[in-house]
Amino acid sequence: MRSSTPFALTVDSGGDDLVVTGAEPRLSFRLPLEAQASARYEIEAEIDGVPTGIAEVEGHRFIEWPFGALRSGSRVRWRVRATAPGTDWSERAAFEVGLLDQDWTASWISPVEEADAGYGQRPAHLLAGTFTLPEDVVEARLYAAALGVYTATMNGCRVGGDELAPGSTSYDRTLYAQAHDVTALVRAGDNRIEIELSDGWYRGQVGAFRLPAGWGATTGVRAELHVRCADGSRRVVVSDQSWTGAASTITRADLMDGQTTDFTVEPSDALPVRIDAVEGAPAIDWSPAPPVRVIETRSPNAAREIRDGVWVLDFGQNASGWVRLTDLGAPGTRTVIEYGEYVDAAGDLSTSHLDSERPGEAPLPFVQRDEVVAGAEGSVFEPRHTVHGFQYARVTRSDAPFDPASIAMQVVHTDLARTGTFQSSDADLNRLHEIADWSFRGNAVDVPTDCPTRERLAWTGDYQVFAPTATRLYDVLGFTRKWLRSVRDDQLDDGRIANFSPDGRRIKHHLDDQFAMMTGSSGWGDAIVAVPWEMYLSYGDREVLAENYDAMVRWVEWALEKARTSRHHARMQAAPESAPFEQYLWDGTFHWGEWTEPKQRDADGNPIDPIKHNPMAWFMADKGEVGTAYLHRSTATLAQIAGILGRDADAARYADLADRVADAWRQAYLREDGTTVTDTQAAYVRALSFGLVPADLRDAAIERLVELIRAKDTHLGTGFLATGDLLPVLVDGGRADVAYELLAQRTAPSWLYMVDRGATTIWEDWEGIDENGVAHESLNHYSKGAVIRFLHTHTLGLRQEADSVAWERVVIAPVPAPGMTWARGTHDGPQGEIAVEWRLDGDGIRIIADIPAGTTARIVFPDGTAHAVGAGRFDQTAGLPASTLAVTAR
Repeated sequence: MRSSTPFALTVDSGGDDLVVTGAEPRLSFRLPLEAQASARYEIEAEIDGVPTGIAEVEGHRFIEWPFGALRSGSRVRWRVRATAPGTDWSERAAFEVGLLDQDWTASWISPVEEADAGYGQRPAHLLAGTFTLPEDVVEARLYAAALGVYTATMNGCRVGGDELAPGSTSYDRTLYAQAHDVTALVRAGDNRIEIELSDGWYRGQVGAFRLPAGWGATTGVRAELHVRCADGSRRVVVSDQSWTGAASTITRADLMDGQTTDFTVEPSDALPVRIDAVEGAPAIDWSPAPPVRVIETRSPNAAREIRDGVWVLDFGQNASGWVRLTDLGAPGTRTVIEYGEYVDAAGDLSTSHLDSERPGEAPLPFVQRDEVVAGAEGSVFEPRHTVHGFQYARVTRSDAPFDPASIAMQVVHTDLARTGTFQSSDADLNRLHEIADWSFRGNAVDVPTDCPTRERLAWTGDYQVFAPTATRLYDVLGFTRKWLRSVRDDQLDDGRIANFSPDGRRIKHHLDDQFAMMTGSSGWGDAIVAVPWEMYLSYGDREVLAENYDAMVRWVEWALEKARTSRHHARMQAAPESAPFEQYLWDGTFHWGEWTEPKQRDADGNPIDPIKHNPMAWFMADKGEVGTAYLHRSTATLAQIAGILGRDADAARYADLADRVADAWRQAYLREDGTTVTDTQAAYVRALSFGLVPADLRDAAIERLVELIRAKDTHLGTGFLATGDLLPVLVDGGRADVAYELLAQRTAPSWLYMVDRGATTIWEDWEGIDENGVAHESLNHYSKGAVIRFLHTHTLGLRQEADSVAWERVVIAPVPAPGMTWARGTHDGPQGEIAVEWRLDGDGIRIIADIPAGTTARIVFPDGTAHAVGAGRFDQTAGLPASTLAVTAR
């Protein structure tokens, strides 16, 4: 095949063993080096073996399906070629259309539940259907969806490799189905489908305080088997009144607390299922995200029997998943497995740092506990109706021996395609990159959670902070679009964005709840603008802007209205009459603020937690600097988005409002000398990053930021929102020296303090394991790991031009770290893989770059020498300026 042929044909879809789409998929492909990005292409398809003819299209990303809406179950093979004479067709790619909502004929079926054990304690149920098939079956597809978590078998064999299906959504509005090719599992004659169903996200426990999810009271399954025979005839087997329900060997299943399986449970009498007991189930749709899978299996790094019958296992990596246990002992043997992130000084598992507390209330103990009772020899325990965050497991088996070789960690998360790499001569920074990457993976379990342990909620603020880093590591477009649909589903009627989505607490229906008062925070709700914008910049997907636009407008309009109509009480006391500019200050409603800044210490050196110390003072504090800064950024971004979508009047209006908000921020929070009223590291980082500091005051603001850093003995003082922008702001402000001193800092608060303390993921608290070896808060909270984006954009030096989309124009401008002699990395973006490597060579630096078709690069050496290059390889050396030589020699 010629080098001018397009390749890597894809559709925007999910699917496990099949690529499955809706009725109108979008097509994308990569360009060969010789191609022109603006060229036109011809697309040809076969639908169920019937040719469509040829359609001519422009561009190569997210092309709308050109042949009309597809039907349920359509099998599509397609290919593409350039319109230029003599060009070859690409290889064919294939996908299938799922069973569309209007074509489902199956009933919702639910098990008969006798006594209700309550949230976190309910058993799973087996729902089964039997049917007969002829000998000439040539194709069989199983379509299934559930309210709850389900696993399926066909004739005793597992169906598919996806886990935790159907995934976490806002079940009042969105439910995704799964499709599997079961041709190899069906047989002539009698067949049996079994679907094991548990509460899952739908009816289980939610969040740190284990509150009941409010999606519904009745779990259910809807399933259809579509069979095609050699003579072209078709048969459909559906879930209906002929199915039966029975007790499962899973006697307790909860995603948060754990699973109990008793293999000695005798099969119960099969009872008729309940038909259509489910109320209010949404239309069935098909997810754009990859599935959750078992990604890796890890044997214990170490195993120690700490007392008779009690073992503590270290798997060497904090991650999300469960264990697989193959030696269960003699029938009746009970094994208890407890999971956690930390072992104490005695070597025992400890989870008290994950206990949840409210002021004035006793702590709620943290629990992740699986149990198994052995049955017949050969049984394997793999608790796939729960998921845990852990590095360590404590195994208790008092009445039988335990062999640590019989247990393994199953690492479980969304199967994201890697797109970015980074390595350098600095082993510490390589390790920091690795643990931040692991931290995101452990929190990418169908939705972007804050931690895989205590809360396990998809907080909007966390992903708003990390999304720009996530796009550098993995292809997260489908994963993110799926999550954003839940954010839209959960949006309150007044425009507020829920603190986390999917919101099992359903705050939009409980506005009298105290937590509703803490909904609508800057930096959290702003995710509805910031995250789609990041997806557009990274992938060039205009649709991700269009499908979220109305939600963006409602959010920004709510924030603008609150700025106009509310004032912080401190401002009201200082000046009863408001100045005209104050109508653009967003200071009169609740904000989480910077969150998790390094704690101040009392006279005895003990850290002071402002929430526990004085929760009312923290709640009522003026956080208008943060709120107004985010209001400016979201309004300005919304203006850009409106322009891209052709909404010119909106674009002009929001651009004007953004200017007014920026002016108000400056009048309220910026002094004439370039310092800020709040005068914190985070305030300067945010103001500089968001473009709030006028050009003539930027140097002064940078200088004050450096003074604050030096005042902390060259330690950072930022928290949740600003940390990811700290180092880029310093380097872009001419203070790479300070940025790299912070990055190299080894005492808390710092990133390398985590590395030195043996962290395998990023901690929630800067001192997650303190100097005394005591754990605090979550040890897998990925937001502060956003720092590794700096390693890509500045240390390696690869980033997009400021006005580029989808990596069409890039800058390669490395800023070598002190003592670092080389760095290399890649980014596999929409145009193809960009590879960059630089090496110090005497008094010079050599840069090698491979640029894909459709991308142009501006390569800037540290001495200012610049080159404009197109697709192909760049390899040149330039001298290092004296200032850089002095830094790199340290």
